[in-house]
Amino acid sequence: MTAPNRIEISEPGGFWFFGYGSLMWDPPFPAAETQRARIYGYHRSFCINSETYRGTPEKPGLSLGLDRAGSCTGIAFRISKSARAEAIREIEAREMVDDPIYICRRVALHLSNGPVSGYALVVNHADRTFAGRLSFEETARRIAVSRGDRGPNIDYLANTVAHLDDMGIPEGHLHALLRRAQTIRRPR
Repeated sequence: MTAPNRIEISEPGGFWFFGYGSLMWDPPFPAAETQRARIYGYHRSFCINSETYRGTPEKPGLSLGLDRAGSCTGIAFRISKSARAEAIREIEAREMVDDPIYICRRVALHLSNGPVSGYALVVNHADRTFAGRLSFEETARRIAVSRGDRGPNIDYLANTVAHLDDMGIPEGHLHALLRRAQTIRRPR
């Protein structure tokens, strides 16, 4: 198992890395190739307490994580050997700054031309920032009312939904979550 807050890639050279949130449309590293990919055993979920970017310690927002069960469609990035060190450094700087909320895991990435072995950051259930499995209503409420250094939490959700739509990745549950958060934010 990989140590929290570290990306450890076992094989030398290039590697595939899975993006399921903002990395899909705003990767901080150069990629030799990108392809749509699906992984099994994990799903996209607002399951990480965010006390800086999406909320505050008093009113934590929520960030996306890959949590156990289900499947998730995202983008697979092929990182070349020459970009390996830079990519690892940039991913760690952006995604693994404070708490050890992510664990880098080897996963099967199902591409259009078949599966390849790659890596993904999955949620560490033992970390203090893991929000657990919140109800739909509690998730929507927290997203509706939280604001952090990067703005209102609801903007992060709306941006995620818009980008997934643009990429042709259907996420009906995120659309429903956005509608509910918007309703909570603008009471009648």
